[in-house]
Amino acid sequence: MESLAQLSKEKVDQVEDLKASEVAILKGVKDEDKAYYVLFASKDDEWKAYMTKKLLVKVDFRLLPMLVLMYTLNFLDRSNLSQARLGTLETDLNMTGTDFNLATSILFVGYLLMQLPSNLLLTRVRPSIYLGAAMSIWGVVSCSQAAVHSFGGLIACRFMLGIVEAPFFPGAIMMMSSWYTRGELAYRIAWFYSGNAMANMFGGLLGAGVLGNLSGAHGIEGWRWLFIIEGVTTIGIALISMLLLPNFPASSMWLNEEERAFAQWRLVMDAKEADDSSSVTLREGLNLALKDCRVYFFLVFQHLSLLSQTFQYFFPSIVNTLGYGKIETLLLTAPVWFTTFLVSLFATYSSGRIGDRSVHIIILMLVSCVGNVVATATTNTGARFFAMFLMPMGTVSAYQIILAWIASTFPRPLVKRSAVIAICNMFGNTASIYGSYLYPKSASPRYIAGGSANSIICLSVALMAFGIRLMLARQNKKLEKAEEDNIENGDDADARARGFRYAL
Repeated sequence: MESLAQLSKEKVDQVEDLKASEVAILKGVKDEDKAYYVLFASKDDEWKAYMTKKLLVKVDFRLLPMLVLMYTLNFLDRSNLSQARLGTLETDLNMTGTDFNLATSILFVGYLLMQLPSNLLLTRVRPSIYLGAAMSIWGVVSCSQAAVHSFGGLIACRFMLGIVEAPFFPGAIMMMSSWYTRGELAYRIAWFYSGNAMANMFGGLLGAGVLGNLSGAHGIEGWRWLFIIEGVTTIGIALISMLLLPNFPASSMWLNEEERAFAQWRLVMDAKEADDSSSVTLREGLNLALKDCRVYFFLVFQHLSLLSQTFQYFFPSIVNTLGYGKIETLLLTAPVWFTTFLVSLFATYSSGRIGDRSVHIIILMLVSCVGNVVATATTNTGARFFAMFLMPMGTVSAYQIILAWIASTFPRPLVKRSAVIAICNMFGNTASIYGSYLYPKSASPRYIAGGSANSIICLSVALMAFGIRLMLARQNKKLEKAEEDNIENGDDADARARGFRYAL
């Protein structure tokens, strides 16, 4: 393989030998990268497939395991309150009525405040240091929950936990969208989001072990041990992540010069335009995001999707209505989340392979809708336990595809994509503030209000997926017609580079 220094000016000037669409893309590429890009574009499909496979093996191995582990701990530290509730948490802190719901929802108030500024800042600093530092701080706050002796102290810790956890999720999605093409992204997000399922699965197992064996050890209640163990683990992994987590392709020294250039070239060809994070200021990127009408459809879409998942923060309590003991209840949550993990991998792989987003989302949300209806309509133990498999199986899997759909619909520029992901995630998570009140303890065992509302919400998400599909299909036709008429795209929200089409 020729190095950049070996490429002659004559080869760089041979742009006319490439496809017209590839020539147009090169206009936005930096001069120092153009030689490599011309060379890559001239290679045959077999060579490109080989290089892609070689690169993805390295990227997947370096990026995904660490992100999955970080997200597992992120969600575990956020949701471990649901396991602590099955201990003596409420009794020890004199919690009554909807106090637990408030302790759950207050986290998301802090979470929302940091979403947008954090994701914009991420485009200007090293992600490995920024996300690793945020993780170590939320580990400290998580440990601090073990020291509270009043409901007010718990509320303060939960609020701060939301603030310091906020940078991670949208930052991780933005990072992945900076490494993977649109066709590759959904499946990788599924592996990343598997941290959610694993947190719920291992959270139940860990909760059962801690509450069953450490309650009263050294004079410390079991729920306090739960916060201590998970918080200390988080801090340790955070320190490791600063060393192992990669940054953006252009600055990743663990790849050689050719691989770095190829990693960037793949994304340029996928989006049909070059990206330069320094070409747009943070303010300009935010303005571009706010002026794009598609953002407002997707932020409502993500909001409803997250609202349909709020049962997760009460899932042990919901499973507890089956009538088993507290330890057995925590153990029963594990197979539900393991099955959800497997279904999400299959659904997102199929979505990426076929190139479809909306149909997969619609089917999955209908599955969850059925689960909510059955869980609400009957008190039969077998039927309700089966329904509890369907509830997360549909909503969690669909949400992963939604995340990929958002990131791939706003590919360029980097700062705009970062702002869009943060805005959608910020507004989406407001659902958890009031959604936490859908499952009050007084509504046990059937939780009729929450289950009924969730059924309607699932149907709404399915309908929105169909509506967004129609909207993007119409815009694809406009892009196609503009190309046929040789009309250059302007600066409006629909403008995209020649050859680009929105994923449906």
